[in-house]
Amino acid sequence: MIKNKKLTIKQVRKDFANKKYTPEELLADTIKTIETHDSKYHAFVSTTFDEARDALQSDEKKSLWGIPSALKDNFNWIGTKTTASSNILKNYISPYNATVTQRLLDNSACILGKTNMDAFAHGSSTESSDFFTTLNPFDDTRVAGGSSGGSATAVGLNMSVYSIGSETAGSVRGPASWCGLVGFAPTFGRISRYGVIAMGSSLDRPGVMTNSVEDVAILHKILSGQDKYDATSIQEPPQDLTNELENHKRNLKIGLPKQYFDDRIDPDVLENVLESIKLLEKQGAELVDIDLLDPKYSIAVYTVVQRSEVSSNLARIDGIRYGHFSEKNAETLLDQIALNRGEGFGHEAIQRSMTGAYTLSSGYYDAYYKKAQQVRTLIIRDFDKAFENVDVIMAPTMPTTAPKLGVTKNNPIFGELADVLTEPSALAGLPCISIPTGYDKNGLPIGTQIIGKQFDEKSVLTTAHLFEKLLNN
Repeated sequence: MIKNKKLTIKQVRKDFANKKYTPEELLADTIKTIETHDSKYHAFVSTTFDEARDALQSDEKKSLWGIPSALKDNFNWIGTKTTASSNILKNYISPYNATVTQRLLDNSACILGKTNMDAFAHGSSTESSDFFTTLNPFDDTRVAGGSSGGSATAVGLNMSVYSIGSETAGSVRGPASWCGLVGFAPTFGRISRYGVIAMGSSLDRPGVMTNSVEDVAILHKILSGQDKYDATSIQEPPQDLTNELENHKRNLKIGLPKQYFDDRIDPDVLENVLESIKLLEKQGAELVDIDLLDPKYSIAVYTVVQRSEVSSNLARIDGIRYGHFSEKNAETLLDQIALNRGEGFGHEAIQRSMTGAYTLSSGYYDAYYKKAQQVRTLIIRDFDKAFENVDVIMAPTMPTTAPKLGVTKNNPIFGELADVLTEPSALAGLPCISIPTGYDKNGLPIGTQIIGKQFDEKSVLTTAHLFEKLLNN
């Protein structure tokens, strides 16, 4: 295991001001770390060292200037490959910037590369990447999580100070939990999805992975806010919570759903999470036992909704629905379609597309997709009811610590099972954060998640900031 220096945006800024090291020195040191270790751990699909060096010539007064970062490879960035870790897009060069990318660059972000992921974000381990599997920074025989596994390992191994990921079920919180990081996903629509290669359009949301809650607040201020290019974007200005972190609610009420603390959770995880939450109780918080719908129902709902939306989104890529067709080029086109479906898409993408097409087909739509959306509404209302009595909900982020490599072999629903505790809040589009709270008997990180009601990022981040301070004392 490589020791994590736990650099933060705030600390780097302070170090620059105190001339502890220069931006050039930090960048060179980070590049050396990538060149030394990434051939083994596979955090990056591609590197952009020249672009990072060029960023040092931008406005040094901007908040992200000189701070090494990494970008998940489903965010478009002009002139760079954006492959979504898939063979079918392995030579795709972005012609435009995602809104997240543009907002980072507008703040002089120093992006060192695009990170590995499960192809098209289909997975929770990066074992379904078409290129390679990302290894866990704490144990190279285990997965880093997914789909944002590359982004997590990049921060975990000091290859970046912060990274950008995306979450559909738990793809930011999960890797953050398994790699000992802070991982945050906002209310659906708070950060624009424009320019992110779509997986589940009613679920996808960009998120961040960092070494501190304070860094989350800094990045959230930069990335949040209405976007005219995204019809699902919340029509509010950027949300600045950087000066609110100390203002946590007095007499905080924390909901503990018993369905998230049962024998499905690894004993080490369960013990650590409960003991950690008691730190807040000692500060005056009230722990309230609550009932929520069993998260197993979210597995069924997520499987149907996500695969239906995958089927629709991937149809634009393989040429079956779009593209020029005539009798003259029919043979060539049909050959290309066969190549795309048979070789361009990986097994996971094909499987999800076929399942989604089935659930949306005539005669099955009402039985599967419509029913799933109805149960999704029940899940949303269930959370709404719970938040009438509590300020936030806390629970384990993942049911276990990071599993061994090969865990997804012959297990087509590994991702859904692994993300069982994060899927309900994802289906409801709620703001949530995972905080590292300790280690299991094998020295593997454990994460505790904090879930807030829609649009209440303030309660999530202020509680997380207090929690983080108590854990570090």
